[in-house]
Amino acid sequence: MPANAAAADRSLSTQARLSIGQVLQRISAEFPEVTPSKLRFLEDQGLLHPARSSSGYRKFSDADVDRVRLILSMQRDLYLPLKVIGEYLDERDRGLNPALPGAEPKPAPQSILGPGAELDRKGLVTRAGATPRLMEQAVSAGLIAAAGPYYQDDLSMLRTLVALERDGIEPRHLRAFRTAAQHELGLIEQALGPGRKRRDSATRAKQQEIAGHLAEVRQSLVRSALREDAPERRR
Repeated sequence: MPANAAAADRSLSTQARLSIGQVLQRISAEFPEVTPSKLRFLEDQGLLHPARSSSGYRKFSDADVDRVRLILSMQRDLYLPLKVIGEYLDERDRGLNPALPGAEPKPAPQSILGPGAELDRKGLVTRAGATPRLMEQAVSAGLIAAAGPYYQDDLSMLRTLVALERDGIEPRHLRAFRTAAQHELGLIEQALGPGRKRRDSATRAKQQEIAGHLAEVRQSLVRSALREDAPERRR
């Protein structure tokens, strides 16, 4: 064995000793559904950086295992997308001390609903700064339910519709978005399979992860289309 390879293996023997299988054994009590492919995916996304032996095998240190637990906990307990988790870890890696996203609720603006708070129809329209006519249009387009109670998601939706209305985009123009959302929901359920439709925390975290990936695909397509439509690209 070359001297540099031997030195690398000696370094790994003290700093990165665990295989993927051994990592899964350590975390199986907390995360029984995690698979080797999940850890490889996290590495591909740049969230994990296991060392490699001279023969190319991944070798995880105790710090790597702690990082795996942190990532999985942020997904499961805080329902955070991988992009947000990656940004948080990047700040930690740079020696900063960022607040854990979503762990401590920040003081909400007066216009934002508290956790579990409900609104009736009149309250929703008032808090969103909308008109009754816009609310009717949103209901007709299937974007908001006809009857309450209404929650934070409904308030966010109606506020977004208010902003879009200023740019000439009406709820009737967005009916296809509801159809697309139903299609994405079908993809998520198909990916999880019939045995994964139970509403435990691990399944909810996986649902959020897949939804985040689908949202990124949708946003990337729009950004790509905008680039293609830019004047400099049409010359």
